Amino acid sequence: MNQLKEFYGILKHAFRNLLPIIAVVAFFQFVVMQEVPEGMMSMVLGLGIVVLGVALFLQGLELGIFPIGKNISNEFAKRGSLPLLMVFGFCLGFAAVIAEPALIAVADQAEVISEGRVNAFTLRLLVAGSVGAVVALGVVRIILGHSLHWYMIIGYIIVVAVTFFSPEEIVGLAYDSGGVTTNIVTVPLIAALGIGLAVSLRGRNALTHGFGLVALAVMVPMITVQLYGIMVYTFGETGDVAANGLQMEAETEGVADPVAGSVLLGMLTDLGLMVRDVLPIIGVILIFQYLVIRKRIAHLHKVVAGFVLVIVGLYAFVVGLKLGLFPIGERMAEQLIALEGFFWLYLFAFTIGFATTMAEPALIAIGDKAEEAAKGKLKGNVIRLLVAAGVAIGITIGVHRIITGDSIHYYIMAGYTLVILLTWLSPKYIVALAFDLGGVTTSEVTVPLVTALGIGLATHIEGRSVIIDGFGLIAFASIFPIITVMLYAIAVERIAKARGVQT
Repeated sequence: MNQLKEFYGILKHAFRNLLPIIAVVAFFQFVVMQEVPEGMMSMVLGLGIVVLGVALFLQGLELGIFPIGKNISNEFAKRGSLPLLMVFGFCLGFAAVIAEPALIAVADQAEVISEGRVNAFTLRLLVAGSVGAVVALGVVRIILGHSLHWYMIIGYIIVVAVTFFSPEEIVGLAYDSGGVTTNIVTVPLIAALGIGLAVSLRGRNALTHGFGLVALAVMVPMITVQLYGIMVYTFGETGDVAANGLQMEAETEGVADPVAGSVLLGMLTDLGLMVRDVLPIIGVILIFQYLVIRKRIAHLHKVVAGFVLVIVGLYAFVVGLKLGLFPIGERMAEQLIALEGFFWLYLFAFTIGFATTMAEPALIAIGDKAEEAAKGKLKGNVIRLLVAAGVAIGITIGVHRIITGDSIHYYIMAGYTLVILLTWLSPKYIVALAFDLGGVTTSEVTVPLVTALGIGLATHIEGRSVIIDGFGLIAFASIFPIITVMLYAIAVERIAKARGVQT
């Protein structure tokens, strides 16, 4: 009975989180376009399914993913075995990314764009290996108690330097590949590993040391993919690539393509594919739990139920998005480009960026965990508002870049130069969380809508290239939340010091 009440509370919370998206869509459809959208009932049904999916997902996190991540961290911390922890971190990071559908889509696009110079499977191995390596490195950082400042400052200096030399065909895709490594399941799991480890070690702080693994998992693939791009564009040759075009396959397909003439069978097949994507993570957990730690999983039925709820909730969430929001979003983007001037397009970019981020399930989960770890210093709702504002600003600037046709190099280098400066000036407690929040924004809601917007603009604006201009909006959606969160922390600290002096 208590669990039902708790779920009902989560359901109401999920509906409130989706209200900004509903408001944005309604405003542009009825006030700007002044027409009733086609498939209105389908959209309403889709939004209802999204609400249910988010609620199931969040319930599953609390039942299964967060407890298992913390328990394994606690066990390894008790054993004091650094090599084991590093191996576990690497395997978890690698398994979480190698089967990621968004990464597979980006890798396939990279192969087409590069005319065969970039090999899709090699790219996936590089990104997954990078994430595994940095999760292992992040575990060492937590154990040694190092501040994340220097890791991020040095890392992003390298990012900016490598970007300067990268071919323009690879820059947008490289940043997008860094963004898609952090999805709706892996972010909470990796965060749970870091927080659990920090809590288990004496002298470590959950907020300062527990966060940061997601940030590293976003940053390093940007470097490795660009280095790979420099190499293949310098020494590689074009190859035979199937002319399948640039399509956001996962986003443009129907809710469920029929299998053997059956829509129900198609839905079950899609659900099976989602289970397949999570299987590498489950495999790593089971191997380390039973063969290395050699202990049964506590409350196994709850953990299993949690993973089932996460998978079902995620599937319902994606189905709801496809059914309710993607079709109308695509039509509105085309209609807005056709309007005279670009004011409404800028406004749409800002508001849809804000609304989708507020509805991001991974951000809701991490915001709650950050509030818990901060012990009064931060509020989950404030974090979400700051991140949503950052994404909105970033996407608007990214849309402006596509409209003007400017090179992405200078925007990215300027953005991360500002991030490096703010990292130097920010209070230490906020740095790891700020960078993690930059990674959380590029998840299941934001990535499809933002990518579709970028490709749509590059396709319909004369003189723009889908290859060079259509990608990279995800990078802007990642950079600016880091900036807004750090600026907020700096401002709060300065105000607090000023009041202290006055009193």
